[in-house]
Amino acid sequence: MSDLFDKIHNQQDETIRRAKDAAEIGMYPYFRALSHSEGVTATFEGKQVVMLGSNNYLGLTTDPRVRQAAIDAIHHYGTSVTGSRFLNGTLELHLELERRLAAFVGMEAALVFSTGYQSNLGAISAVAGPGDYVILDKDDHASIVDGCTMSQAEMKRFRHNSIDSLEHVLSKLPEEGGRLVVVDGVYSMGGDIAPLSEIVAICKKYGARIMVDDAHGIGVTGQGRGTAAQFNMTDEVDLIMGTFSKSFASIGGFIAGKRETIYYIQHKARSLIFSAALPPPNAAAVLAALDIIETEPEHVENLWKNAEYMRQGFKEMGYNTGTSNTPIIPVILGEDFRVGLAWNALIEEGVYTNPVVPPATPPKGGLLRTSYTATHRREHLDRALDAFRVVGERLDFIPSPQPEMIAAK
Repeated sequence: MSDLFDKIHNQQDETIRRAKDAAEIGMYPYFRALSHSEGVTATFEGKQVVMLGSNNYLGLTTDPRVRQAAIDAIHHYGTSVTGSRFLNGTLELHLELERRLAAFVGMEAALVFSTGYQSNLGAISAVAGPGDYVILDKDDHASIVDGCTMSQAEMKRFRHNSIDSLEHVLSKLPEEGGRLVVVDGVYSMGGDIAPLSEIVAICKKYGARIMVDDAHGIGVTGQGRGTAAQFNMTDEVDLIMGTFSKSFASIGGFIAGKRETIYYIQHKARSLIFSAALPPPNAAAVLAALDIIETEPEHVENLWKNAEYMRQGFKEMGYNTGTSNTPIIPVILGEDFRVGLAWNALIEEGVYTNPVVPPATPPKGGLLRTSYTATHRREHLDRALDAFRVVGERLDFIPSPQPEMIAAK
């Protein structure tokens, strides 16, 4: 009889073995603690670094108004509701937040969850079930995949951002069963945007509903109102999901759609009913961030200016940034070892990035994920570009400047 823990004791899992090997040579980059963070900079193992690894797109985690809103909510409500939304965990604060979010993204109603992961898990598993089909872009977030698994619907995949592939998948489905197509608005690794207008057209042709996971789009695209707003397609999509752990400077998530649909999800989503509700300070922080986003458009404008400055800088140096067209800019390096070397060298140069390797990327598609905020100043960005130039030349990732080019400067 085999022991359930044999795989642990025998170290047979490839992921665990690779992690331990990397740790032994001091190259393991994950689960390492920051001791301090001010948004654009952080202290990592005693060293101050420029932070290019955060999803704090609008820089609001350190905004004094957001901080004070969270403090005030603690004084008024305490630190937790100690119950689920279904029973004693719904506060007036949650209902106000749901009304505001629905209006912000242009939907009839919204429902707040304790995390973004739970939002996808709950919404997908509530609306889809056995006999239905959920069709995903191959680059969709893991929480979407897990929501499909929990729903017991049949999951189908199509090539990333390929309209032809999506149509091929939809055209092969039987007439029976509902169809839900789920895409990211902004893809968290590649930094590219879903071609939503074309996706919606195909969905309508084949009678499929459409859900947009806009975790990285809310606060970023469509003047902050998301990818559907950017494409002027809000009335054409059925569900919009967003999170609070990025632009909204908190934690949690929401799903928005028609009032009848949200009411149904509210009574069917197990990740909502059987989880404690979003704590009051987190909800209050989101409301304060929402006030700022709605009244101060310069935050979104500054974010995009910073992103374009960095994208141009990487391009001029010769780095491969893929198809990114958002403030998420991957620096694609290929082999895992190259990614580890670059990450470690950049830390030494005072820049923090996120190393991402397979299976989170395609084979030999390892990358450093960089992302930018509205509050990065030009000095931070120039320091980061200088570090990438030094590291890239030292490790032969980019061409070294020729003598005549140096003389010209």
